[in-house]
Amino acid sequence: MKIGFVGTGNMGQAILEGFIVSGKVKKEDIFIYDPDQTKLDVLCGKHGVTRTGSENELTESSDLIILAVKPNIYDIVLEKIKENIDEKKIILTIAAGYSVERAEKIIGNNKKIIRTMPNMPAQILEGMTGVVFNNNITENEKTKVMELLSGFGGAEEIDEKLMHVFTSISGSIPAVVDIFIEALADGAVLNGMPRDKAYRILSEAVAGSAHMVGKTKKHPGLLKDEVCSPGGTTIEAVAVLEKGGFRATLIEAVNKCTEKSVKLSEK
Repeated sequence: MKIGFVGTGNMGQAILEGFIVSGKVKKEDIFIYDPDQTKLDVLCGKHGVTRTGSENELTESSDLIILAVKPNIYDIVLEKIKENIDEKKIILTIAAGYSVERAEKIIGNNKKIIRTMPNMPAQILEGMTGVVFNNNITENEKTKVMELLSGFGGAEEIDEKLMHVFTSISGSIPAVVDIFIEALADGAVLNGMPRDKAYRILSEAVAGSAHMVGKTKKHPGLLKDEVCSPGGTTIEAVAVLEKGGFRATLIEAVNKCTEKSVKLSEK
């Protein structure tokens, strides 16, 4: 499968590198276009991929076209390339709030469209991507695309109506986790630990705890209970969090983030 990237921003580069590093795609099967020639020089020199001179040239050369541009120019790009999109080519979007229906209105509802929402850890091949297929994508194509997306982390097919909440618990969650780690590090610094050491410890502890949930399949509440010894240090910390409305605050954060995603998609 020939893959083209229209745009080579941070997320586009992360996906491209994920494909190559994981061995999911051969470098000679990747085409890129960006109006920034410096970016093209760097990526072609680093990865040996092929540059193209325009969005249309890239579309003609590719089977799967990944739109890695800013959401506000999606309509412009699709209008520009729609004449070169036949019923065999696949358009894959990565923009928050850009629906399958919106893309279909521009290029036609007989075309193959995949809506995705990757998150920033894709940059280190640890991302999580929500995936929505339109009705024209075959089962074989679904399998191939899900395999490709696993090159930079996990991928989960979801109903499009859940994409807004997916944005809240995956797309936006890295910022919440970063605040969580920073605040815990502040507490460690308050008690005498050097900040750089606190960050190293916390990043591993948070990653390990997250993997425990995924790998053991145990309820998070049960894993929490297993750490909380009667009269111990951990339950003391948990009590403070409960007093401060920790859970309710996180629930409200997901609510507000989801509401904002819905509003943005209506513009």
